[in-house]
Amino acid sequence: MYRKKILLLFSLYLCCRLLLPAAPLWAEDSENKAVAKVESITVTANKIEEDLQKVPQSITVMDEIILEEKGITDIPDLIKEIPNMAAEEGVHGNAVSFRGLNPSMFTNKNPVVIYIDGVPIIDRYGFDASLANVERVEVLRGPQGTLYGKDAIGGVINIVTKEPENSWHGMIGAEYGSDDYMQGIFNMNGSLMENTLYMGINGKYEQDDGWIDNPYPGSNSVGNESDQQQLSGYLLYTPTERFSARLTLSMDNQTDSGTNGYALPAGHNFSDFNRDDAEKSAFDVPTEVGIDCFSQSLYLSYAFDSITLTSTTTHKRQDIEGDYDADYQAYTLYDGLKQYNYSETESYTQELRISSNKKNGIRWVAGLYLDSEDHEQGPYGMQYPYYDNSGTFYGNFDYNAESDSDSTTYAAFGQAMVPIGKRFELTLGGRYQHIDKEIDLDMYSLPVGTTGAPYFSFAGEKDWDVFLPKAAISYGLSDNWHTYVSYSQGYMPGGFNYFASSGSAENNSFEPQKSTNYELGIKGNVKKLRMGATLFYMDIQDVHVYKAYGVNYYTDNADSGHSQGIELELAYQLTDTIELTGSIGFIEAEYDSYDAGDGISFDGQDIENTPSYTATAGVSYRHPSGLYGRIDMRAKGETAFYDDADRTFVREDAYTVFDAKIGYQTGGWDFYVYGKNLTDEEYITDFISNSTLMLAGFGQPLTVGVGLRYRF
Repeated sequence: MYRKKILLLFSLYLCCRLLLPAAPLWAEDSENKAVAKVESITVTANKIEEDLQKVPQSITVMDEIILEEKGITDIPDLIKEIPNMAAEEGVHGNAVSFRGLNPSMFTNKNPVVIYIDGVPIIDRYGFDASLANVERVEVLRGPQGTLYGKDAIGGVINIVTKEPENSWHGMIGAEYGSDDYMQGIFNMNGSLMENTLYMGINGKYEQDDGWIDNPYPGSNSVGNESDQQQLSGYLLYTPTERFSARLTLSMDNQTDSGTNGYALPAGHNFSDFNRDDAEKSAFDVPTEVGIDCFSQSLYLSYAFDSITLTSTTTHKRQDIEGDYDADYQAYTLYDGLKQYNYSETESYTQELRISSNKKNGIRWVAGLYLDSEDHEQGPYGMQYPYYDNSGTFYGNFDYNAESDSDSTTYAAFGQAMVPIGKRFELTLGGRYQHIDKEIDLDMYSLPVGTTGAPYFSFAGEKDWDVFLPKAAISYGLSDNWHTYVSYSQGYMPGGFNYFASSGSAENNSFEPQKSTNYELGIKGNVKKLRMGATLFYMDIQDVHVYKAYGVNYYTDNADSGHSQGIELELAYQLTDTIELTGSIGFIEAEYDSYDAGDGISFDGQDIENTPSYTATAGVSYRHPSGLYGRIDMRAKGETAFYDDADRTFVREDAYTVFDAKIGYQTGGWDFYVYGKNLTDEEYITDFISNSTLMLAGFGQPLTVGVGLRYRF
């Protein structure tokens, strides 16, 4: 194990030496004239403003121009651009995987956290955010628990919105595309009182009839339609240069119908799935999932002479109402029966932070954090036809879990950046946190339409304490090039299974997942080239795994796993009008110790939902006349999925997708046309199986569309 770490770090050192030009190339040219620098990028990854090139961690940054050129308007599309990161969109939320880390089912948490205006978005349901008023998006890769909390085991998507000006500015736009896809988007902001009170509002409406038709008699013919409305507004009060207060309100309402695929009865092979068969899939019960989120945040900041004190208070309520076809098929014993998932989640967070105001020298940040969450789950379960061993039919039954779970977290954190000499800088940080969780659960099995007492109940309470350290040292090879080595620990909380049918609270709990991440990286620019390269190795302990026994699902812990790989990002300004961009991530992610029970071991098996590589490449063209265009390629390597019915793993082959966009800008107007998945590539994005069914989801087929935007 340690030999692999040493070889990995040594390989990155050799890679960096080969990629780097000789020192004079980025310091001075042959005539001793300073080489022109690529414009620097300021980020707030460490919750203070810093130059991207000097931050000792792997970060992907996309500004408003790049997002618009690529047609990125939501988080799942953004994730497709990040090395070694993947997202599966479906009726069970947006599931994110990164560097071998997967979502935790019964905490509903992704290993990557979204932060927008201080409001964290963690739950896989509603894992999205409006990008209508964005200055830039910073994707921090690797564990970020020190500054961003208990759930950021894999990374953070930090969305930085635009600062308003006294004059009013804004944008309004619309798109229309295949399958009656429609999008409307707008934002505007400006001052209500000059230099004192500002206001901003933005929103997006999106609907899609989907590419699947449902031929079941009497049903809605559309099989996977969706619609979403996002609206956000804020008031910013700046009575003095030292003090500011920002109140933000956000709403996100979305409805998804059907699924982006289809099911086959248990016993089929993974190779039996075909996207052509999915285009006309019969579902006897309409699947519809509605998610309503409403959040508020209050950000207060006061700058003293040498320090800044900030307070961030948030409140969020999320309601889910989901009904699903019981087996995602028609003409079976389950016809007329459904699955269901109803829940209400309310959370509060409070962070007090103090940071130094220095731009150079020793900089530091420290704070206290508290969050509280109440999650009411139920009805949650499914209807099923009840037959005994002799084949006697006793009617249709509801198998339903009702639970109430509470979680509280207390934390203290701090981080300091300390220069050592002229070229070295040491970063040290840590977070101590205490987590309490408790649950009360009742399980029912009753004839459909009847009421009665639960046949099984349990109540449980657990708490965990953890310290998450971070250390990094960076070295300035020159003004433009920096290399670093870092060590950090990540954490995903444990919890309780809320679909339990037997056993004690201890039997129905799972432990926190922990990771230890090592990185060696280099980043910088020379003339028209910007580059970042990272080698990483991650030890993962108590891996959260998702299992099914019959129709009962639960979360468990595999003892250990690891992931290791390389990530490279490049941007090159070929001419004044042409820019080349690209990224690639290679990864090996395996279980080291995974006893699956019944004498089955998955030791050495690839961790599911982790592509062996991800790659992007793009060419953009922008002419002074206003004509612009770009073409982008995205590729994913072979991906393993867990087949719980056969207690084995299946694999989806590598695939490549091409997108393109061409447009013309004049004055404040922007006209464009676009195409996605131009070669109509067919590929599976997600897969589950149990004793009843096998369900596969597919990527979006070829789509084309037109758009119009106006800026003022």
